[in-house]
Amino acid sequence: MAALMSDDRESLSHCLNRLLSSQDDANGITLNNVFSQVGDKGFGVLLVVLAIPSALPVPAAGYSTPFGILIASLSLQMIFGRSTPWLPSWAKKMKLKRQLFGKMVRAANLFFSRFEHLIKPRLRWIGSRLGLPLLGILVLVMACLMILPIPLTNTAPAMVIFVVGVGLSEDDGIFAGIACILGVLAVLLYAYIIYLLITVGVEGMQKVLGFTC
Repeated sequence: MAALMSDDRESLSHCLNRLLSSQDDANGITLNNVFSQVGDKGFGVLLVVLAIPSALPVPAAGYSTPFGILIASLSLQMIFGRSTPWLPSWAKKMKLKRQLFGKMVRAANLFFSRFEHLIKPRLRWIGSRLGLPLLGILVLVMACLMILPIPLTNTAPAMVIFVVGVGLSEDDGIFAGIACILGVLAVLLYAYIIYLLITVGVEGMQKVLGFTC
């Protein structure tokens, strides 16, 4: 796995591993530490970090709602054209436990070991005045879906946000385009789930989808 991309920018996997090695203390890493070290990757790394607990197989109960709210905040900043992200003071104080953050980085590294060779700077529309707000709208919709209290359904929108974050971090317009397609599929999935809730109720939805709450 290359530590640097072809244009000498730091790769996302290298950035995440650097964050893991620079934890505030033995107990974990604050979002302020992440925020202060993301460099030119800005929105991308923050979206990736906030989406990982729900997007990848990392047991991290209780993070979907607060992280969904933070992601929604970041998406609004993207929509309104901020060039760099901003986090409120209360969010900067949030701490990810060392063990959890290690699991998050390992899960992300597993993803990058399979797909990082396909990710590279190209079709750089995502950083334009049109591209960033467009992705911001997508992220906002996905964040709202993450926050909805529907059991076992936040993985799909979180994965879309994760893919958007990867695309932004690596300036890969094709990868971001894939995120847009996944976003449409996630909306259709939620529409179907809501339809089931209305027509057959929670138990019927569980039976159709094959899971129990």
